[in-house]
Amino acid sequence: MRVISCLIEKDLDFEFVFVDMAKEEHKRHPFLSLNPFAQVPAFEDGDLKLFESRAITQYIAQVYASNGIQLILQDPMKMAIMSVWMEVEGQKFEPPASKLTWELVIKPMIGLGSTDDVIVKESEEQLSKVLDIYETRLTESKYLGGDSFTLVDLHHIPNIYHLMNTKAKALFDSRPRVSVWCADILARPAWVKGLEKMQK
Repeated sequence: MRVISCLIEKDLDFEFVFVDMAKEEHKRHPFLSLNPFAQVPAFEDGDLKLFESRAITQYIAQVYASNGIQLILQDPMKMAIMSVWMEVEGQKFEPPASKLTWELVIKPMIGLGSTDDVIVKESEEQLSKVLDIYETRLTESKYLGGDSFTLVDLHHIPNIYHLMNTKAKALFDSRPRVSVWCADILARPAWVKGLEKMQK
């Protein structure tokens, strides 16, 4: 979803190739030639083959910088700050948020047993600490990476989207600036359009 959202933000044409994970197509060739870790997404642009969603979105944002919405910053100092918050998303936000998404959304959806309440509690505590820092950061700029929407914000959207329909929503809602930021990024036309594409 990060990659699809990025492609739409950049106003790029792309072909979406369905991989039937229920039939474990992601664990066989030809898919393994695109991602040897047998995970989605995988991405091809001409002869270039990439995997890992954040690497793909960075490539798209850099190579197609003149298309669509600018998702990276040209000023080196501003880009350095943006890079810090990209690291924060990957290293501080993603671990607890993805655990909550797994326990509260994915496991129930695919029938993998009951929610592990211990993991949920630990992850909520970890995510709360991150969101406290976000609340402070959002007093300094409209978005996490600066004054404009960038890859930093885009990278957060999938986990936030899933958690908005769970009890973890309260973690976001209880922080006014975080709540406003979430509403803003979830309402982006590119994200909405990407959801529609995925549901077809």
